[in-house]
This record gives sequence, C-alpha cells and structure tokens, in this order.
Amino acid sequence: MDLLRQKKSMTSGFFDDQFLIAMPGMLDDRFARSVIYVCAHSDEGAMGLIINRAQPLRFADLLVQLGVMNEREAIRLPPSAQEFVVREGGPVDRSRGFVLHSDDYVVESSMPVSTEVCLTATVDILRAISAGRGPKKALMALGYAGWGAGQLEHEISENGWLTCPANSDLLFDSDIERKYDRIFTSIGIDPIRLSPRAGHA
Repeated sequence: MDLLRQKKSMTSGFFDDQFLIAMPGMLDDRFARSVIYVCAHSDEGAMGLIINRAQPLRFADLLVQLGVMNEREAIRLPPSAQEFVVREGGPVDRSRGFVLHSDDYVVESSMPVSTEVCLTATVDILRAISAGRGPKKALMALGYAGWGAGQLEHEISENGWLTCPANSDLLFDSDIERKYDRIFTSIGIDPIRLSPRAGHA
C-alpha cells in the first residue's frame, strides 16, 4: 500500500498511533462499534486496522493456507500460537495480512508506527510467531481501513469518530469483545451519553 511505503521516509501524521472510536451514530455498518488503530496518516490519506473484531479463521488454518506449515505441524503449534486470534482489519484488501507488534521484534520490512509499536506485513513474522520466537505483544488482522486525502478529517468533523492516544495495553490485550467500551471508559466517557449528531458553531 502506498501510504505504508511513504511512511518510512515521512514524519508522523497527526493521527498516527491514535485510536479511532466509532461514535454511537456511525452510519456505516462496516464500522459500527469499531475501534481502529491508525498506522499511517498524511495529506495523502490514512490507513488503520480494526482491532476489536475477531475472524472465524484460526491462525493455524491461516498458516496452512499460506504454506507456512502443513496440517500436522499446525496441530503441534505452541499454545500462544494456537490461541492467537486473527482479526478483521477492515473492508479493504481482505486477503492481505498485517501484524501490529511491540518493537522487540523487527525485520527489514517492519515499519515503525510509534516508539513502541511496529507494523509488519510479511510472512517472516508469522513464522516467528508460530515458532514462539515472535514479538512479546502482537495482533494480526486481515484487511485494513483506508481513507483518501482529507476523508478521515471530514468524518471526524462530522462526528463519525472520536480520537484518543493509543494505549499499548488496550491495543494488544485479548479482550476483544469489551474493547470498545473499555477504551471509552479509559478516557472517562460513557458512550450512552454521547450525542449521535455533530454540532457546528
């Protein structure tokens, strides 16, 4: 993806390393009650991963599909890899995988998102995770959410999203089902009290 290639030579965008939290009045069903981690943001647009939706596809099955290992090897994966949840990253390019992870694991293709978080989209990291040699913290998603130039800023101004700095613990923890409410709670907001309409002065 162009934004990711550009990011290596660019300064961070304003929304990099932020959570986008869908407001209760979100009209697009694809993003209702979603939390997105913004990986890249610039004048050209933005790219992020939905972090609070699990895929039915198991990590072991994905490894077999990709030819990383055969079915017999997949059965013998360590517990950490067996329980590694594959998430629905967004509606764009659903066949493409992305791994967000702590910076204790870096390969040539890894892209820093913040001082603590990297993004890797190559099969090397999947092999490392399957062998128990991967990063200490990681999440994997298939697909991503993308916005054209100025589109995300417009959606935020129209009260589609609330933004806040990302919290590493909330980003990587495995409590996917309650993540939306827990992130609101972490910034002291009750989503029930939020207005679904935007106000303009």
